[in-house]
Amino acid sequence: MKQKQAKRPLTREEALARQKRRQYQAQREAESRELARGPIDLPFLLLVVILVGIGLVMLFSASFPRAYYKENDPAKYLIRQGVFAIMGFAAMGIIGKINYQRYRALAKPLMILSVVLLVLVLIPGIGQVRNNARRWIGIGDILTFQPSEIAKFAVVLYFADTISKKKDKMRTLRYGVAPYVIRLGIIAVLMMMEPHLSGTLLILGVGAILMLAGGIRWIWVALAGGVGAVLGYLVVFVGGYGRSRIDMWLDPWLDRQGDGYQMVQSLLSIGSGGLLGVGLGKSRNKFMYLPEEHNDFIFSIVCEELGLIGAGIIMLLFAALILRGYWIVLHARDRFGSLLVIGVTSLLAMQTFLNIGVVTGLLPATGISLPFFSYGGTALMIQLAEMGVVLSVSRQMKPTRAG
Repeated sequence: MKQKQAKRPLTREEALARQKRRQYQAQREAESRELARGPIDLPFLLLVVILVGIGLVMLFSASFPRAYYKENDPAKYLIRQGVFAIMGFAAMGIIGKINYQRYRALAKPLMILSVVLLVLVLIPGIGQVRNNARRWIGIGDILTFQPSEIAKFAVVLYFADTISKKKDKMRTLRYGVAPYVIRLGIIAVLMMMEPHLSGTLLILGVGAILMLAGGIRWIWVALAGGVGAVLGYLVVFVGGYGRSRIDMWLDPWLDRQGDGYQMVQSLLSIGSGGLLGVGLGKSRNKFMYLPEEHNDFIFSIVCEELGLIGAGIIMLLFAALILRGYWIVLHARDRFGSLLVIGVTSLLAMQTFLNIGVVTGLLPATGISLPFFSYGGTALMIQLAEMGVVLSVSRQMKPTRAG
């Protein structure tokens, strides 16, 4: 048997190089631990707290007539929303303290889970039907959620994780376009089967934004936009889905007691608010005149009670939160963090714009809620959890110059 050769003693230069590598590795590990304990972005946190606080006040004001007449408890919706807000803030705090790099491990499982849930919600007996749409899974009215809420964040996390690893490959059709278009297409088809047009638009929009931020060529975006426009025309004008919504959007007074009733009442609420509003809690249209006054059309009650000035301040707060989110994007430490915050912030921006656009008549009705304001406990909790992800990224921001 051959004898083992004795290890050659390290030279002085090799020993120094090994020591430097160990010191560098230890320094990196220490920096990683320190980064996970960095301060959160206080302006972003304060804006979230302010908006949720105002949202709870406006929810109580908008919902107490319905809660009194339907549930015999004027505070029922507020209490339920408040409980979910507390749980959401707890989730936001916990998520904000975790190093966001650990969320990479959840990207693929969460994407698979979201697709499974979108399939399950279509099965009678599992998915709950409300307003001619099968979008909810839950146990009675105690705990319900929309799988689309999970799918939104799943797309953000999965796209941010995979795009951040590809870099120059994102400019190719095979690696930068096809895999993401296929995944978006599967989710969009499942959501349109519910049907859930607004959720589909949000997911397609945030997917396109992340692909653009990842570096795909503009030509693919233009082609996708053209195909989307053609499909939208076929669905609305040929297939008939949403045709009445388009007609009522153009002129809701054509059928003010039928399909146009909600839009007419929304515009009347906004118009009666004037500059200063009729006063907090003094809306007249919330007394069972305006449908979904505590949900999708809560901003109409905001305009009626707080007027143009109050509604304008709330829109400015949303704008400040969105801009602060993009500021965090610019100062994120790595590509994954930037893409993660781009996705979450863009979702918030698109959903806010779509909701306000719908209730003011700027856009056709799509059935979309206003973040932090509309009634829906699980949706609020998920939104606050997403804000926690942004705060997690903010703890590792690059240092900025003073002044």
